[in-house]
Amino acid sequence: MKFLLDQDVYATTVRFLSNSGYDIVLAAQIGLAQADDEVLLRVAHEQGRILITRDRDFGNLVFVRRLGAGVIYMRISPSTQNAVHYELERVLTTYSSEESAKAFIVIEPAGHRIRKFPVT
Repeated sequence: MKFLLDQDVYATTVRFLSNSGYDIVLAAQIGLAQADDEVLLRVAHEQGRILITRDRDFGNLVFVRRLGAGVIYMRISPSTQNAVHYELERVLTTYSSEESAKAFIVIEPAGHRIRKFPVT
């Protein structure tokens, strides 16, 4: 799977994904550290990447405004990062890249929720 990581993603999550062998690009690496959320979604879609973020505003963008690619929203704090990373790993091994690219996935310490994009 290929991911675009928003600037708010913890460094421990970056290392976790990198060490797991995933293809990751940080928003800052491609000059998007201060980019609008809409731009991040567009770039993720254009590059065939799933956006990983800690910013809950993306739900509105993908469901109400129908913008962008798949999103993984991580409800994570320093004290919950191990549990959230465990759940992230479960999600990444359960859902295919194609499924994840067409969904908004919320990952929390105690589990996850997946909401697929409406068929258009």
